[in-house]
Amino acid sequence: MATATVKLPRRFLLLVGLVYILAGLFFRDPWKTDDVVGLATMLTALDVGGKTWLLPQIGVLAHAQDGPLITWVGAFCIWLFSPIISLFTPTQIDAAIIASRFPNFIWFGLLTASVWYGTYLLGRRPEPQPLPLPFGGEPNERDYGRMLADAALLLIVATVGIVWRMHETSEVPAIIAFQALAFYSVARMLDHPVSGSVTLGIALAAAFLTRGWIGALPIMLAVPCIFWWRGPLWAHKKWLVVTAALCITLILLWWIPARRAGPYWTDTWLLWNTTSFTWPHLAETLKVFRDLPWFLWPTWPLALLAIWRWREWLAAPHIWIPLMFLVWPLVVMLCLVDAFEPEYSLMAVPAAVLAAFSLPTLRRGIVNTLDWFAVMCFSLITATVWLGWIALQTGWPGQISHNIARQTRGYDVFISWPAVGFAVVGTLAWFALVRWRLHSKPAGLWRGTVLSAGGLIVTWLLLVTLWMPALDYVRSYRTVSGELAQALATYVGPNECVRAQGVGTGQRASFLVFNDINFSYGSECSLVLQQTSSDSVREGTAAYSDTGTILWQGRRAAERHEIFRLIRLRTP
Repeated sequence: MATATVKLPRRFLLLVGLVYILAGLFFRDPWKTDDVVGLATMLTALDVGGKTWLLPQIGVLAHAQDGPLITWVGAFCIWLFSPIISLFTPTQIDAAIIASRFPNFIWFGLLTASVWYGTYLLGRRPEPQPLPLPFGGEPNERDYGRMLADAALLLIVATVGIVWRMHETSEVPAIIAFQALAFYSVARMLDHPVSGSVTLGIALAAAFLTRGWIGALPIMLAVPCIFWWRGPLWAHKKWLVVTAALCITLILLWWIPARRAGPYWTDTWLLWNTTSFTWPHLAETLKVFRDLPWFLWPTWPLALLAIWRWREWLAAPHIWIPLMFLVWPLVVMLCLVDAFEPEYSLMAVPAAVLAAFSLPTLRRGIVNTLDWFAVMCFSLITATVWLGWIALQTGWPGQISHNIARQTRGYDVFISWPAVGFAVVGTLAWFALVRWRLHSKPAGLWRGTVLSAGGLIVTWLLLVTLWMPALDYVRSYRTVSGELAQALATYVGPNECVRAQGVGTGQRASFLVFNDINFSYGSECSLVLQQTSSDSVREGTAAYSDTGTILWQGRRAAERHEIFRLIRLRTP
């Protein structure tokens, strides 16, 4: 049994983490909606200053939801690093885009460190230890905890649903990181209640300042349930006073000046937070349970297995703590009007931790089956990504090429040889990993997670190298924003203003980021930028079709439905 607790090389874990976070973080535009909205609030805080640091805005639009924390951290990174980065980039905005993603290293580092150390603290406790063998040979507590921590780290990296979200300039990577920090803090309180309670208070306040009640409430509800009266943490319940006092103090340090600076913003923020909750509805519940299996793959089956296998030990900290962090996000999202990936993300960390504790209960045959599934699944996906790229470049196979061409109309196909080189290296690394797993037959209990983590990272690497130019073309608003800026320079007079009609938050943020385009709320504006659909324009049902003059019309070349029109209203 001791051979099963052999630890992974630290250099391997470091390499996995670096490839994971670096791939797809740079060399692309911000995409709508959350990605570009986060960047827009950072740029507004830097450009406007004043109360926009307390009350996040997108230009003149009050972005009264979530919290200001990612705006503070991102704006600081832009202020600090973009002057240096601009020496190597063509424009200031490109430097700002790169600098705005530096906080993702903080969030990812906090996530992985918290998951590893939290799992280690739980894994070395007596409850999850294997039974002593008649003739000895069982692992010691430290090695066993380290093995489980390695597995949990690989499992969080292997979680499909968060891979893209961890590369966004949004609140999602931050809220995942702070939930992981809360998990670590609770595990720390088992042995060091003082430091654990202080860290927990910081984590809860940071979650609130990141995502408001939607992000903080599931974590805040989980904490008191963890300290139940028969559990091992009950003796340390008095330290929750320190946690609550610190959390409330940090929140009020923002809320009181924010309330004084912007009553309208804070009222809107309260309205958004309260109206986001509702009674559970069947349709919403079915949608959640439809989406969660793919979002939490491959950890959710192992997490359920852990709960079943440890059902007689549910009150043990290594099961009860992650279980509460898993249950309450699910309960809260069932009471939300429109739960989606940002809410699903709060289930990733506890599912990965529970999945790690299922590994010692698996028979060798099951582990081998999981490995073969990972080999077949990710090998097929790798081949599919390469085949699609070949079809994009050469037009063969014809049907695949035709389907891709419909989604990338107007895209000028080209080959980036450095990116292809990275993709080839990643593919060869996948084959080497598979060969190592099949030939070396490692005894470590983490062996069932290596192929899943490696396969997902290789798949992600292929997507962001081979397909990033096409994805950027399809999802970026840089081109249409530049066309709109030229149209405004041509048609807007010295004393005229432009207001928006039907323009979404992501589109508004994109125009602000790429060309510093802002819109007025004045009803006296004679110019209107309208976002509508091609069908409405064709049928003549779009607003102002009969009462305005179309000065400019544009869209993203790959977009078949969305269309923008600059309209001058006719005076009566």
